[in-house]
Amino acid sequence: MEQLTGLDASFLSMENAGTLGHVSGVVVIDPSTADPPLDFANWHREIEARLHLVPPFRQRLVNVPLGLDFPYWIEDPDFDLDYHLRHIALPAPGDREMLAEQVARIHSRPLDRSRPLWEMYLIEGLEDGRAAVLTKFHHAAIDGVSGAEILAALVDLEPNPPPPPPPLHPWRPEPEPDPMRLMARGGLSLLIQPARAVRFGYRTVRALPGLGALVGPGLANVMKSPRQAPELLRRPDNLAPRTPFNHTIGKHRRLAFAQVSLDQVKQVKNKHGVTVNDVVMAMSAGAIRSWLEHYHSLPERSLVAMVPISVRTAETEREIGNHVSSLVCTLATDVDDPVERLHAIHEAMSGVKEQHDALPADILADASTFATPALAGLANRLVARTRLADRINPLFNVVISNVPGPPVPLYTAGARIVADYPVSAIIDGVGLNITVMSLDGHLDFGLAACRDLVDDLWFMADALQQQLDRLDDAVAESA
Repeated sequence: MEQLTGLDASFLSMENAGTLGHVSGVVVIDPSTADPPLDFANWHREIEARLHLVPPFRQRLVNVPLGLDFPYWIEDPDFDLDYHLRHIALPAPGDREMLAEQVARIHSRPLDRSRPLWEMYLIEGLEDGRAAVLTKFHHAAIDGVSGAEILAALVDLEPNPPPPPPPLHPWRPEPEPDPMRLMARGGLSLLIQPARAVRFGYRTVRALPGLGALVGPGLANVMKSPRQAPELLRRPDNLAPRTPFNHTIGKHRRLAFAQVSLDQVKQVKNKHGVTVNDVVMAMSAGAIRSWLEHYHSLPERSLVAMVPISVRTAETEREIGNHVSSLVCTLATDVDDPVERLHAIHEAMSGVKEQHDALPADILADASTFATPALAGLANRLVARTRLADRINPLFNVVISNVPGPPVPLYTAGARIVADYPVSAIIDGVGLNITVMSLDGHLDFGLAACRDLVDDLWFMADALQQQLDRLDDAVAESA
């Protein structure tokens, strides 16, 4: 039995009628390399043989009565693999829009908390004889890095590899713990909260310069000088400008995908002296700007992105759950020239990263330990019911996440993986997410948005390659 951290539990309490706490991934595969041929039975056997390599597959939640403390993971005594592995097909030939629409429907359904928090689908009927594997995992169990590690446990470096190593020890389910014992533990946890608060306050004060990168200059200044709070919070330039996708979100999602050459991204990166992540952010910023211009909704002030970053250490490298922090950075959408925009993002990212290095890696985990699950869930439902996101400007407009993946070909059940599109979460006030996964010489973009707030998400997805080409052409002209 293992207890969730406050940060892990926050992804459970965030859920309401519109906000989902899980993330998905769409792996497009070429079955022509599979021998024996890819079918549901063979794929099912491959997953079953690797269950011991992915501990979260057989772990489910146990809640503390009355929400007094964070839930626990236990080895599910009623684990049923057939419930989690599913098989569907698109009307052939299924194109990218049909795949995205089907995945959006599945992604929009919450996971069953009485079972391990994951599902996988084999989707057949794609054009060119391809298929796809859709994974759904709750964010309470994984972050971007651990999600990539789970993918690594389920794939191979060749189409016909040797069988996976057997488990060192036989798997043993756990009986559900006694509720009274959990309540007693929860009561003890409440008693030591004051000591945690003192420690957190001391560490927060010491980390104030780095905290500015995390929450933005306005809120950091409020913490340094509370007398300035009314003036600072009234000033609109301390918050991001409002866009069509910065409102209360609904139940349903709209998805789109894009794939670009990593070599082309690196060419732009090298000639400009920036990073791959800077280029990804500039492409995303340009695509969002194009979409906003198309719908006559581009704000005068620049949009702001929240960028998750991993804070895993050698000690936490193999742990499940979340070890992430984040920083907030301008997207320079008020700059028309794409090269100037790239350099503005590079300079801004360099600055906030330096500040962020002063922030202890686990301070977010400490901050999330103070609200019990009952209170956190109540607060989140209250925000959704009052539609607070429609009344105030957001701290940031969009989440942009770049997750590095393996630079080599990968196979699942003998079928070669030709794309890996991430599908991440959106929240009230931030109805757009762009997540990127690198794999085998390409970058795969997954765009997720609220269906009620964003029309024609494919316009934005297709603009990503256009923005990269503009940067590439500008580089060639200046060389």
